[in-house]
Order: sequence, then structure tokens, then C-alpha cells
Amino acid sequence: MRRDTLDNTDRLILRVLRDNARISNVDLAKAVGISPPPCLRRVRALQRTGFIDGYIGQLNAAAMGYPVTAFCHVGLHSQAEPDLEAFENLVGKWDPVRECHMLMGNDDFLLKVVAPSVDSLNAFIVRKLTPAPNVKNVKTAIAIRKSLIKPSVPVKNAEQFDEYL
Repeated sequence: MRRDTLDNTDRLILRVLRDNARISNVDLAKAVGISPPPCLRRVRALQRTGFIDGYIGQLNAAAMGYPVTAFCHVGLHSQAEPDLEAFENLVGKWDPVRECHMLMGNDDFLLKVVAPSVDSLNAFIVRKLTPAPNVKNVKTAIAIRKSLIKPSVPVKNAEQFDEYL
């Protein structure tokens, strides 16, 4: 069954799963006000049609030994598609790089990098990132406090975003 739109029950399922991916199907069904069998069918349909990408465990970076988070703005010499893909493939192999976003504007990429110390972050930037093929420049900002992390994305109707216009 192809699903292009979400009804209110689907949205509620997505909100509950976004905030607690470990919830049992029975508890999920109770939370959204339907019985477990149709709830499970809906979840499977949401997975199959791509509304749910997957499930992860959110680890505490500091507790895992990575108290330093930095955002590296990277400019490349060439923005030809093969060069962009080569850069994305390279940084995807580096464990400290937790996110990679291609940007419009002055910089080509924004990387979220974690490290056990500022010294190890510096070593990564100087020994790996800056000398990487096609890298023209790197500007780094170290996060000093994390005040908000919201999992995933908002689950709203598109019309509800009109409030921002």
C-alpha cells in the first residue's frame, strides 16, 4: 500500500516513536488509542514507505569519552559532483565526523565532529581534515554548551508551518 499522506493516527504514532523508539507495540497502541494489531500494521507501513528511517540509541557523548563537539565549515577547491562525492565518502570513513551536510553559500560542507579533547580535535583537523584532497579551507567552532537537542523532525501538517511565514 502506497502512502503519500499521513492521517492524525499516523502522526501520533510518529510523535510517540520519535520520542521513545523503545516503546512496545502494546504501549504504543494504548498511547495512540487503537488496538495492537492495526498499530503494528501502521508502523510497518510507515517503515516500508520511508516515513521511518530506522531506530537508534542516542549515546551520551561526554559519558562515552567525547566531551568536545565542534562544527567545521569546509570549503573545497572544486564543487564538481565527483569531487563532492569523493569528499563525502572520505569523511564518512572518519569516526570523529558524526554529521556531514553540504551547504549553499560560502562554505561547501558543515561537519559535526566529536573528540576526547581540544588537542585531539586539533590533531584531527591538522592531520586529517585540512590536508584531505580538494580541501581549500577549514573554519572550526567549538561548542561550549549544548542547550537543546530535539530528536528527528517536527510531526505536523504542512499547513501548520504557515505560522512562520
